[in-house]
Amino acid sequence: MILADILQWFLLIVGAMSTLVAHWLVAHALFPELVARARERYVRQALRVTLVGLALAVPILLVAIAIAKKLPHPLPQSIAVGLVLITAALALIGSAGLVERIGLGLPAPLDTAQPWRRILRGGVALAFAFLMPFLGWFVLLPWTLVSGLGAWVLAGRAPREALAKAALDERARP
Repeated sequence: MILADILQWFLLIVGAMSTLVAHWLVAHALFPELVARARERYVRQALRVTLVGLALAVPILLVAIAIAKKLPHPLPQSIAVGLVLITAALALIGSAGLVERIGLGLPAPLDTAQPWRRILRGGVALAFAFLMPFLGWFVLLPWTLVSGLGAWVLAGRAPREALAKAALDERARP
């Protein structure tokens, strides 16, 4: 392996980690209420979030694979890829709740003035956890995406009163 190969893999990994953190920051910026509800779902119902995400992700992936294999035309294959990409985007929005939960566990004095820093800290910590060989790649990353999809679905169904209570609980923290 030459230096160019090593540099290529290093930059691909850094780029992927940066992209994940950027998606979580954008999700928090565009959908702060949804991310807050997803965070509460992770705190209270982590197993349910994972099971709902699994119940949605498996059929979607099976349908996308079936479409791509059975119909060799580029249009159905593009639809299958689009289905997977949309599912992944929704999973990243939901997993921003997990990232915010991790960031809340790593408090800093500037959090009240700049709440996006929680997402940044939690996202960097989670992205570094993905680097662990095998466990990070094949267990933690897929679990984060699957549970993120479940968190997105369940957070969309959460009542607004739960969000108000979560906001009050967050302000009451030292």
